[in-house]
Amino acid sequence: MVISALNDAAARLGLTIGLPLANARAICPDIDVFDADETADARTLNGIADWCDRFTPLVALDPPHGLLLDITGCAHLFGGEAALMNALCSALTRQGFAVSAAIAGTPACARALTRHVHGRIVAPGEELEAVAPLPVFTLGTDDEITRGLRRAGLKTIGDVAVRGRHEIAARFGAAFTALLEQTLGQRDAPINPRRPPPDYIVEKRFAEPIATDSAIAMTLAGLARTLIAAMEKQGKGARHLEAGFFRTDGAVRVITVETGRPVTRGEIVDRLFRERLDALADPLDPGFGFDLVRLSAVRTESVVHEQRDLDARVQDNDEVAALIDRIAARIGSHRVVVHLPQDTHIPERGALSLPAQQHFVMAMRAEWPARIGSEPPLRPLRMFARPEPIEVTAMFPDGPPAQFKWRHRQCLIAHVEGPERIAMEWWNRCERALSPEPDDEFMRLRPPRGEVAVPRADGHALTRDYFRAEDKGGVRYWLYREGIYGREVQTFRWFLHGMFA
Repeated sequence: MVISALNDAAARLGLTIGLPLANARAICPDIDVFDADETADARTLNGIADWCDRFTPLVALDPPHGLLLDITGCAHLFGGEAALMNALCSALTRQGFAVSAAIAGTPACARALTRHVHGRIVAPGEELEAVAPLPVFTLGTDDEITRGLRRAGLKTIGDVAVRGRHEIAARFGAAFTALLEQTLGQRDAPINPRRPPPDYIVEKRFAEPIATDSAIAMTLAGLARTLIAAMEKQGKGARHLEAGFFRTDGAVRVITVETGRPVTRGEIVDRLFRERLDALADPLDPGFGFDLVRLSAVRTESVVHEQRDLDARVQDNDEVAALIDRIAARIGSHRVVVHLPQDTHIPERGALSLPAQQHFVMAMRAEWPARIGSEPPLRPLRMFARPEPIEVTAMFPDGPPAQFKWRHRQCLIAHVEGPERIAMEWWNRCERALSPEPDDEFMRLRPPRGEVAVPRADGHALTRDYFRAEDKGGVRYWLYREGIYGREVQTFRWFLHGMFA
């Protein structure tokens, strides 16, 4: 057991990270020890990263205890680089965190400075001068490389920098050489943000935090109008929107909504967020108030203008799409689905369920098989998720069941239609037939000439004969028998696949 983190008082006693706990107790017997929780540390670091989004959307994790912020083009919004760093560090210090920050032209240079000094701001081109007196451990490389540098008499980054790059690469590898050049500002490496930056961002800051529902709603409505106006100039519409609420105590809450079509009206955005906020299982808690509210268009699309005045179908589709968006905002997009027809005769594969918002246009253009005249449907509109086995207790002379037991209930059949034979697709049959090494079980169970088969979950070749049956009470069932064909017909199994309305 070793020390993974310590406070300033422990550091003043001579304790260091990596020191065995037994040695630490020998130095200071009355120290307080807590078990390390890396999961909780990572969760806290992610929470701080969410809060840092108020300064820049480009925030990257630097595990285990660091964050990297790309503040290019953002510093002037907070009064300059020094004011931004002071505001960030002061807020985190008030929340109980020990913070060391630095600003430099490359992430590696800023990281090295934070490991030795706090509050340093390096002007462009002065990276070498800033990091030269720092000890080599601030590079953050492996302990083995750090020990090797010290054995070679290279105690500071400046000592390493004066050496030839070919010497450093030959002794410590190309990766360390690249890290050294990045720290010296001679090579840049962009950070990897936690989330890609949104296409459009609008936000509003408050000198006095807001906490009432009416103030939050008015703020969202105003931001929606501003966001739509910014997108309208470039002919864009929003498909994925995020509303971020930053509390004064550092907590951040993000609410998202998605749309099936690009949104170009502020009132629609406002309505969707109202629906989403009203349906939250965990209501929005303002605490001591929100000092920043941000509205982002994470994903946008170009708006295609259509003739809507004379085409009633287009208007109807718009109303249906708007209804889908409102329902999805309230109960979740994954719970609103559309069914698209598939070119297959296997019943359970006849329809594909997909999210309605992403596939609404395809659903409107889909063509389902039409019923012929006034004939009753050949298949039920809805089938069971899994066919349910039934126990046949009596049979008609020509094969269909005359009586069966289903869900502990006896069903007496009065009328039967069928059979309708369902078999596997021909290309699946070809694949099985062309298999270079068919197994013996398949050869034994393959159908005779002229017969077809449906693949079963266990790989055996089966066929289904469907029947439409009606009991004496008028309830209609969709039954099928499943049989294995070999040299002789084997025992059938019966299933109930669906019920007619």
